[in-house]
Amino acid sequence: MNNTETEEGARAGPDTRKVIRVAHSPDSDDAFMFYGLASGAIDTGELRFEHELQGIQELNERALKGELEVTAVSIHAYAYLADRYVLLPHGASMGEGYGPRLVSREPLSRDAIRGSTIAVPGELTSAYLALKLWEPDVRTVSMAFDEILEAVRDGDVDVGLIIHEGQLTYADEGLVLLEDLGRWWKEETGLPLPLGGNVIRRDLGPALIREVSGYLRSSIAFSLDHRERAMDYAMTFARGLDRSTADDFVGMYVNPRTLDYGQDGRESVRLFLRRGVEAGLVPGPAEVEFAD
Repeated sequence: MNNTETEEGARAGPDTRKVIRVAHSPDSDDAFMFYGLASGAIDTGELRFEHELQGIQELNERALKGELEVTAVSIHAYAYLADRYVLLPHGASMGEGYGPRLVSREPLSRDAIRGSTIAVPGELTSAYLALKLWEPDVRTVSMAFDEILEAVRDGDVDVGLIIHEGQLTYADEGLVLLEDLGRWWKEETGLPLPLGGNVIRRDLGPALIREVSGYLRSSIAFSLDHRERAMDYAMTFARGLDRSTADDFVGMYVNPRTLDYGQDGRESVRLFLRRGVEAGLVPGPAEVEFAD
């Protein structure tokens, strides 16, 4: 560091703005969504946003402890968090007729799947709840989402429940599709499958919640309006995907629906959790509240 930089830093002094921790998965779609904030393109006034990156199961568990001001969570996990957090009206990952996928080394019947061991990316994930709604009588084992494809390929498990980029790359590992749970949910309900959302802690209070919500929505809008720049950033989180595939994946889960769930999206969140309660998979009542 040269003397000019030192003098400028001394004049600027420490950053005393209020810190808001924003946590999300280290994936290209979440990175794309938060590019506006992470790049400094969004002026956040008296707030300073710090980004923390972890897998979705870990984020769900941290949210259960109320550790983070803002975090991405599974919609399934929200049923356990509603006393501390409220859903933001933006930031949703919704499967529009697609979603988590069951894959294996060879085609299997429904009965064979029922008798198999299925690797899942955590029991608080929406993928897990969707699987149990689709077929309650399955045996599962939890593992890190990015280890599942390899475990299926190597025969460590019979079937894998795939989320994130693996939804597009499973065939590269020689695996076959058994069921797309987003397609099943669409056929079952006519609605998009709610997978992930952003939540904000209630104890921040209405005024600060509104302010933070506005900045987060602006970040999503900025990324959609500056797609190439946001994709350049997202590619650093793409785990070896080529740009075309990464762009397809981002388009699946960051789109105009991400700016607002829409009435059908909100209804799908409520129905998804209500079905979970009715099946004995989610504690009731599963109240859903959006920070409008």
